[in-house]
Amino acid sequence: MMNPSTRATAVASRAWGCALMSLMLLSACVSAPPPQPWPETAPIRFLLSFDDGPSAKLEDNPTRSILDDLANNPVQPGIKALFFVQTRALDGGGSEQGQMLLRREQRDGHLLGFHTATLGHANHRLLSPFELQRSLSDGVADLSAIGGVAPRLVRPPYWNYDPRTFAAYRAHGLRLLLTDLSANDGKTWGFNASLRRRSSLRGQLARVAEQIQDGALPVVDGVIPLVVTFHDINPYTARHLQEYLQILLDVAKDVGLTTAAKPFYDQRAALERAALARTLADPQPYARLPGLWNWLWNWL
Repeated sequence: MMNPSTRATAVASRAWGCALMSLMLLSACVSAPPPQPWPETAPIRFLLSFDDGPSAKLEDNPTRSILDDLANNPVQPGIKALFFVQTRALDGGGSEQGQMLLRREQRDGHLLGFHTATLGHANHRLLSPFELQRSLSDGVADLSAIGGVAPRLVRPPYWNYDPRTFAAYRAHGLRLLLTDLSANDGKTWGFNASLRRRSSLRGQLARVAEQIQDGALPVVDGVIPLVVTFHDINPYTARHLQEYLQILLDVAKDVGLTTAAKPFYDQRAALERAALARTLADPQPYARLPGLWNWLWNWL
């Protein structure tokens, strides 16, 4: 049995040991370097793009609604966007309503890029060499007539391209632009909504933020342009465009990215410079595509 003197010595030793351990832990906490902040980068600016339009609907036209909201919204009035258009689609640019909207897009200061000049949403890779050349020639001529200058940007339908189509684009003075963020709103079946639009865009932007920290994205006119893709023929997108604008600002803050004083482009010339800086220099076989398109085209 331990005598009182020995017990007191043991208790004191334990107390001193605990005190010494606490001091060591506290010293480690004080001396450990604080977490390093992300390297400072240029602010981002969202480059809005829309595919597949214009809509030929006479009533509740989604393209017209989107143009109205870009011009007048509480986030940044006067936003300019890049529209990849179908100049001869029967339910789009090939209609009287579609032609009126193409002219309005040009008149309102937006930028027109080439998507298709066929009667439908034709996959460029499935066109014969003759059909592809004719489509590109027709599309360049159509957009030149509207804008007074030849278009310089192309986005292939279904995001599908290969070295053959890429070379054909370059031969017609067109440079291929993909995207950083996508609302994945190109097609809807029955339930025309997007319940995960905020979390989806946040997740995509978090991946882009890593690229920015690695210095992988260019700075143009003092900002880093981030391409965002919607579809102006989607009525759900048209009804919620102002909400999407706010969501983009919110998720940028969530992932720690600083937006420019003007977070969206409001000048066509600056918009075009930014878009051209983000185009592909060569037909990268493993470029990141929205949704399941990488899986589909790699599998096929």
